[in-house]
Amino acid sequence: MNKRYFIVATVCILFSILAGIISKDLVVGGSILATGLLCAYFASEGKRINYVYGFVNYILMGYVAFKNNLFGIFFAYLFIFSPLQIHGFLKWKKNMDDDEQVITRAFTFKNSIIIVLSCILGSMVFGYLLHLLPSQRLAFLDATSNSINLCGVILLNLRFKEAWWLWLVNNVVDLMIWIFTTINHGEGAIMMLLVSIGYLLLNVYGIVKWSKETKRK
Repeated sequence: MNKRYFIVATVCILFSILAGIISKDLVVGGSILATGLLCAYFASEGKRINYVYGFVNYILMGYVAFKNNLFGIFFAYLFIFSPLQIHGFLKWKKNMDDDEQVITRAFTFKNSIIIVLSCILGSMVFGYLLHLLPSQRLAFLDATSNSINLCGVILLNLRFKEAWWLWLVNNVVDLMIWIFTTINHGEGAIMMLLVSIGYLLLNVYGIVKWSKETKRK
């Protein structure tokens, strides 16, 4: 790990510990914040280790979602997103440059249409199914978040820089979900809100970083 990676990783961990102490949610919440920030940062840098942090992060976030009756997020994180972290780790291994950084690529117009339609259709269908669950809260926001996030994870595994733009949209949806959940005093909601804010900042960095890498290569 070079000096810059070490400094950023240390800052992420220390910030997560501090936030965990302040919110009185050090173990689960602090771990979610730390792994989430580290996952997003190393993904933006094109490093495979992001998938290790991502796997742990999705398991922990699924647990918090279950506690808050966000069953769509729970099932998606546990049975879809977690396995996709393993797939991405193996997929990137075949597409690394000499500096052990992933080789990025960009969309065609056809790709854009397919992804937009997939997100809209997925959000509507999944939202309707979640709406049928009696104790489910924020069904369509939950569904929209999962649909966009899923497309983003798949695009990242396939090395498309547009994954970061999708996640930027997803950040707005996630912020709405966890702001509402925080207002309603949901368990672990404050820490999840901090995770969403951290992702927002790192997504902007990822957009800039991957755009430069794609143009360079």
